[in-house]
Amino acid sequence: MQTDPNDTQELSAEIVALLDAPSGGDGSPSLSALEDTLTTGYARALALEAERARIERRLVGSTGDDLVELHNRLEDVQLSLAELRRLLVPLRSRARTARSLLISWE
Repeated sequence: MQTDPNDTQELSAEIVALLDAPSGGDGSPSLSALEDTLTTGYARALALEAERARIERRLVGSTGDDLVELHNRLEDVQLSLAELRRLLVPLRSRARTARSLLISWE
């Protein structure tokens, strides 16, 4: 199964929008929105890791055009995975902060 690069780009854009939103008050994302997106992000990262492993296995013994195509796809997957991981770190922090603020209000 191959991940859809457009889905990963859309998810990355969604994460960036959440990170750019105000951290409190009007316009701030809900804890639910942060956690849902974080969960989706982790699931996508796992799917990308699985795809990377499948491509690496297929590379063994590949030749010619197939080798070039697999190598290019591997590069794309690795870049998508690195970008997604880079975005998930601050999103996780933002969700943690929102969670602790919610608990302190209770």
